[in-house]
Amino acid sequence: MTDLIAELSLAQGLGQLCGLVALGFCIAGFSNRNDDRLMVLLISANVAFALMFALFESWTASALTVLVIVRITLARKYQGNWSIMLGMLAVNLLVAWVTWKSVTDVFPLAAAVFGTVGMFMLRGIPLRIILGLAALAWMLNNIVIGSVGGTLAEGMVLVTNVITIIRLYRLQRKYPDVKAHH
Repeated sequence: MTDLIAELSLAQGLGQLCGLVALGFCIAGFSNRNDDRLMVLLISANVAFALMFALFESWTASALTVLVIVRITLARKYQGNWSIMLGMLAVNLLVAWVTWKSVTDVFPLAAAVFGTVGMFMLRGIPLRIILGLAALAWMLNNIVIGSVGGTLAEGMVLVTNVITIIRLYRLQRKYPDVKAHH
């Protein structure tokens, strides 16, 4: 283990640290039943992820993560707006095309598409299911680039997301007339 750490460059070590910081924000966000708090914590996590990807020179992932921050902000204000969502999807495709390095860049692109559709069009449990698929795509990207912190973060996002989905489902069954996601 110490040999592995010793072989990391400064950029890779800082990238791993950024992934662990993002992990903390992700757990706090996805364990929360309030969609607005989830979005604010996701913005913080994505700043750390963007830095992590840049330090690992994963440019498509870094650029799309910066767009995730813009998307979260827009989706909070323009929930359900098809034209803004489609515009955001177009910008994601353009950025991916400009920064594309290898076939594995499909993972951050898939994550960006899932996240965009989910945040603009869904709430509550459906939102978290789609964000879980985005987390899986990000996790595959993190495995490919070798980010331990990022892989752990997305793995924890998946687990925490499943637990929160179960909590929301139980709450909806117990109180069918109450909206648990606002």
